[in-house]
Amino acid sequence: MRNNKSVIGMAVASALLAMSGGVQASGFALIEQSASGMGNAFAGGAAGAEDASTVFFNPAGMSRIDGNQVAVAAHAIKPSSKLKDGGSTGAALQTAGGNGGDAGDWAVVPNAYATTRINEVLHFGIGVNAPFGLQTKYNSDWIGRFQAVKSKIETINVNPSLAYQVNDQLTLGLGLDYQHIKGKLTGMVNYSAAAFNAGGLPLLGAIGGAGVEGLSTVTGNDSAWGYNVGALFEFTPQTRAGLHYRSQIDYTLKGNVAFDNVPAQLAGALPNGAVTLNITMPESFSISGFHQLNEQWDVMADATRTNWSVFKDLKIDRTSGTNLTTVNENWKDTWRFALGANHHYNSQWTARAGVAYDQTPIRDAFRTARIPGNDRTWVTLGGQYKPASATAIDFAYAHIFLSDPSIAQDASATGGGNLVGSYKESVDIISVQLTQNF
Repeated sequence: MRNNKSVIGMAVASALLAMSGGVQASGFALIEQSASGMGNAFAGGAAGAEDASTVFFNPAGMSRIDGNQVAVAAHAIKPSSKLKDGGSTGAALQTAGGNGGDAGDWAVVPNAYATTRINEVLHFGIGVNAPFGLQTKYNSDWIGRFQAVKSKIETINVNPSLAYQVNDQLTLGLGLDYQHIKGKLTGMVNYSAAAFNAGGLPLLGAIGGAGVEGLSTVTGNDSAWGYNVGALFEFTPQTRAGLHYRSQIDYTLKGNVAFDNVPAQLAGALPNGAVTLNITMPESFSISGFHQLNEQWDVMADATRTNWSVFKDLKIDRTSGTNLTTVNENWKDTWRFALGANHHYNSQWTARAGVAYDQTPIRDAFRTARIPGNDRTWVTLGGQYKPASATAIDFAYAHIFLSDPSIAQDASATGGGNLVGSYKESVDIISVQLTQNF
């Protein structure tokens, strides 16, 4: 008889894949940090400095905000991710199941910012936002349930910042980032296949035969520090450029793994218990430009590099030192390019538009059911209404087109089946923002 613990450990691995995924920016980053920026597809993010959300995009931009200002925004995000089966093979000793339904679901991402002028050259601001996130959920009886059922990541980032205006042409900015992350992953475990591989027909019969499965749940959380720095160059009153760098953040998540409906004969090989998970959020660098053509028109552009190559693999270990699972990710660095424009109809109304191309960090050979993403093309429209000189209301809509990603995730060796096909994906986002000066 083969060693029960090692064989069952292999069977569980497919259900405990990496805590990764994304719903609208490359990887699992969230660029949705303001509704004013959303209208332009976040083109010119590090140079626009239109409101207090510049705390996130470039703290040096606070030098352009007079007095005290508060900006509060919310983004309703609806990703859609549907599998088109291409000849998948169901898990051993289990019913095959369907295509999983739509793995995307509505999520609301809020952010808030406040800035104040300390003196003629020094400005302070603070932002509270969510730079990374994920939410996907398949039907619990789908054909890929042993690869993934639910994946959820939430982050909260508190970002106090300072801006120092060196002269009329140059401002420097610095921010600290205190970030908290929590995550939850679920997937089914094929107890029947694990029992048969470990003890043959006798053990399979002892646990009840074919069709025995249960849910595994991994949870974890951690807090860590990072920083961001920026510079704003004002060449003329109409033209400016911005540079912004946001550091990587290293986490060691601590949490638990739990298995339900475990047959008594397998309980010793599948104990609930504490786990740890190391993950690094990538650094990014942006260069942006903003130019006022005339009293009616502004144009802007942005290029952002994100170093996703730090995400090479993801290991979930028990605190005893035993490895629960290791998943090779081998992500690659990405670029995001954006162009945008504003049209000022009058002192109260402004229209916005933007387009962007956002590369995926996922290599085709390593795509999983938890993150079936691909390159994205953004098209956005938005506007701003000022009911009073101190008040602005921004609103925006974005539709994101994704190239159909293929998947070939073979977990047959661990009893999880072979998931083969392609996904049809898109994202819709509605954003609103209130900005108030005091």
